[in-house]
Amino acid sequence: MAYKIVTSQCTVCGACEFECPNAAISMKRGTYVIDAAKCTECEGQFDKPQCVSVCPVDNTCVPA
Repeated sequence: MAYKIVTSQCTVCGACEFECPNAAISMKRGTYVIDAAKCTECEGQFDKPQCVSVCPVDNTCVPA
């Protein structure tokens, strides 16, 4: 499984892109997206996904 970004809630702050240990987050067409093929939900690296940890808007980075 992977995470996704709810684009209608994303403020495009960029915090998640720089915190993702797998480089799974990138800017596309003016918003951030998560590449499901690269997303590991940070398992084995962190207690919870880093995109969730750093996002300033609750429920923006959610399980896909």
